[in-house]
Amino acid sequence: MRLLNKTAIVTGASSGIGRAIALLFAREGATVIAADITEDVVEGGEPVIHALRKLTDSAMFVRTDISRQADVQSLFHLVVTRFGRVDILINNAMVRGGLPLADTTEADWDRVMDVNLKGAYLCLRAAVLQMLKQDIVNEARGRIVNITSQHGMIGAPQDFAYGVSKAGLVYMTRQVATDYAKDYIICNAVAPGKILTGKTGPAVDPERLDYSRRRTPMPRLGTPQDVARAVLFLASDDATYIAGHNLMVDGGWMAQ
Repeated sequence: MRLLNKTAIVTGASSGIGRAIALLFAREGATVIAADITEDVVEGGEPVIHALRKLTDSAMFVRTDISRQADVQSLFHLVVTRFGRVDILINNAMVRGGLPLADTTEADWDRVMDVNLKGAYLCLRAAVLQMLKQDIVNEARGRIVNITSQHGMIGAPQDFAYGVSKAGLVYMTRQVATDYAKDYIICNAVAPGKILTGKTGPAVDPERLDYSRRRTPMPRLGTPQDVARAVLFLASDDATYIAGHNLMVDGGWMAQ
């Protein structure tokens, strides 16, 4: 129960990594606000709020388009009005582009940046503005964990806009940590490597999977639970004197 009495907003919570984070946080005692643009689950199955309600009565689902300022303001207003504070923000929502530079249209670029960078900025700003008003509890007014990617540090093959957006989020993490650690607002990031979320399509192309397995030193690929456990650590009071860090969860991929 490492998050007992904590209120946590998880964006992109309906599917994949965000869903795993939301469910683990609920098991650890948090009041989870699952924010997503849809209740549909990419991998199939029951909506996340149904899964959360099996663990706790306090969870909420809030339909939110994080690329819209009005939606983000409404989300944070609702949470603060109902629960009094925002202890944790998990900036997880994202979209992929799936195209190399030459094939990336302006519309493709804008779609990715609107969610992955503008949306992250809007959530970060709303969280920081609220956290600055909060009392310090265990050396923190609030904790923020951004979900970045190994492709924010190395090339994202055939996915130009996505890679650029994740590199930007790595920078945002450092900048927020630098500016607000003195105010006891703790910002870090988790960078997943190859994670098998259950999605179909290009992500599980046999050739890509074979390459990822050969490229990863550990004898398996990652799961959403691997990422969720790392996020839990950084969101909890166990993570002391850590700020601006981008924690790799990649089975050693970036180490070699």
